[in-house]
Amino acid sequence: MHAEDEGAVRSVLRTFDLLALFTERTRTWAVKDLTAASGLAKTTLLRLVATCEQRGLLWTRPDGRITVGPGMLRWAQLANTAWQLPEPVRQVLRDLARECRETVNLYVRSTSVLVCVAQEEGPQAIRHVGHVGDELPLECGAAGQVLAGAAESAAVCHGEPEAGASSVAAPVRDGDGRVLAALAITGPSSRFGSAEVAAFSEAVVHASRRISRIGLGTRAE
Repeated sequence: MHAEDEGAVRSVLRTFDLLALFTERTRTWAVKDLTAASGLAKTTLLRLVATCEQRGLLWTRPDGRITVGPGMLRWAQLANTAWQLPEPVRQVLRDLARECRETVNLYVRSTSVLVCVAQEEGPQAIRHVGHVGDELPLECGAAGQVLAGAAESAAVCHGEPEAGASSVAAPVRDGDGRVLAALAITGPSSRFGSAEVAAFSEAVVHASRRISRIGLGTRAE
């Protein structure tokens, strides 16, 4: 790769890393704080922000704080459409959450992270709380074990993605047996004793096989 190509790739990676700093908890940044958080020189940061503003990905508010731009709305709508699961698959998630009374998530692997593409919250007041679009490190939790190829059937994990949380997951496969996604049940570890884990494992394997037969749909594959 030529030096100028390497520089271009580095700029793209820096831009993606910059955009990743905007989250549900931190929706706006002061330039000073964004510079510190990104680790970039201020001149580099301002150049990247200006480029993102030209494409509508970032926006500088009248008070000087930087937030995501209106161009993100089109990308969000596109992603929502592309990853909209078939209704029969959504029904499997609802059935599983109702049966196990815990939150159900469907994860896919995106390079080195897991991404939640669908969720059905459990009915109990104290439950696992996450969001569609959340990313987790690869191999994190039972879903990570499944997508990393460390589990052929059900995987069980305690203490991940955070202390006090447990999960049971099983693979969703395509017609050729390749793992497409991980279906996971997650909740407080206090409700994941040996008897519960055994029941959850059986339920999640059954549900994942149902989804495998239905298919995730051509838009999500």
